[in-house]
Amino acid sequence: MHVLVTGGGGFIGSFIVDELIRRGHEVTIFDNLDPQVHTEGLLPEYLNVQARFIHGDVRDYDAFKSVIADADVIFHEAATVGVGQSQYEIKKYVDVNVSGTANLLDILANQKHRVQKLVVAASMSSYGEGLYKCPSCGPVRPDLRSENQVADGDWEQRCPCCKAPIRYMPTPESVYQYPNSIYALTKKDQEDMVLNIGRTYDLPAVALRYFNAYGPRQSLSNPYTGVMAIFLSRLKNDNAPVIYEDGLQTRDFVSVHDIVQANMLAMEKSEADYQTFNVASGNPVSIREIAEVTALLLGKDIAPDITQKFRKGDI
Repeated sequence: MHVLVTGGGGFIGSFIVDELIRRGHEVTIFDNLDPQVHTEGLLPEYLNVQARFIHGDVRDYDAFKSVIADADVIFHEAATVGVGQSQYEIKKYVDVNVSGTANLLDILANQKHRVQKLVVAASMSSYGEGLYKCPSCGPVRPDLRSENQVADGDWEQRCPCCKAPIRYMPTPESVYQYPNSIYALTKKDQEDMVLNIGRTYDLPAVALRYFNAYGPRQSLSNPYTGVMAIFLSRLKNDNAPVIYEDGLQTRDFVSVHDIVQANMLAMEKSEADYQTFNVASGNPVSIREIAEVTALLLGKDIAPDITQKFRKGDI
């Protein structure tokens, strides 16, 4: 098949490209090589030479239309990523993530094409705070912690009903989403738009909610990339990883290679059509542990700087 990968020059997209080519597919990459991710907007050295590369932007309707025409499958990975940055570069995030996806769907709805499957990269950030369990009240969905609470160094989530300490639990895809950043809102919009148009036009579509991805090719120069890459960059320069709060907050980290396999299954399995799936490891790891293990692997005797400070909007 001929497969189009938007954002195929990036971290996750490039590994999807590699796997598609390994499986014998013809692949086109459509990527604008954003300088925030790609130094000086240059082609990355890891880019698979067997793929056709087209320098283009999902915001450019006509350019986008030209690469969709002969695609059998589309992996829509192109997005601007960064929770903090999205709170002050609102237009950029909406333009790329929402309007870019709108261009894709408008083309599919109104132009002749042969696309048989559309897979979109969604995000766990759209959940906001996930699901927790209270010993007395059972499963609960708390709001973001208040500034009054964290001002006293009380970092833990509390039950919205009885105020007792609560413990995180796995968050199923069926729970309601409470996005609490512009980035999260745009990722929810991408997911909802793709599944809506997929159902409307009988175009099989799948949304994959990525959790915290890690692996080779993450941009170390991009300050809005994942925490692992940020810690790695600081440690390589003999600087301590900076950790907010007490460092005991946990995240689910998933290998980019597992994300690729999830994408292949979404492409190949008709049972996945019109559904949303979490793509995660299922194993919570504290931010402090990530910093300490990264230092150990690099052979750096550098302890993390645990600031006991709070960033508004953090989950």
